Amino acid sequence: QVQLVESGGGSVQAGQSLKLSCVASGYWSNRDAMAWFRQVPGKEREGVVGIEGDGSTIYADSVKGRFTISRDNANHALYLQMNNLKPEDTDMYYCEAENPLAALKKRRGQPIQPLAVSRFAYWGQGTQVTVSS
Repeated sequence: QVQLVESGGGSVQAGQSLKLSCVASGYWSNRDAMAWFRQVPGKEREGVVGIEGDGSTIYADSVKGRFTISRDNANHALYLQMNNLKPEDTDMYYCEAENPLAALKKRRGQPIQPLAVSRFAYWGQGTQVTVSS
């Protein structure tokens, strides 16, 4: 079982930056993917960016060139550097860890969607990001 705690959200003006942090306790695998999702109440969670165990990354088109994900396996931490924030980035952001079944499929070479909601099973309480114009 993984426990995740996000922090770093806040209220900023458009064009400014924030850095989100996520610290994991319990189970952590350097091989498993981690990701940042975001969600507005009443809507489905949206995958923003993911990072595999080998460090490869995938970004949603809406954040390419502005957001950067990184992971610190030694400290069981995940980060999201958010630059040039826009009002449409306003959301609750969640750090998420890959579920065991998806991790097994990946190791078996089976196809998976990198930012599929179903790929990730564990998330924290979220951190709110609000961007005003």
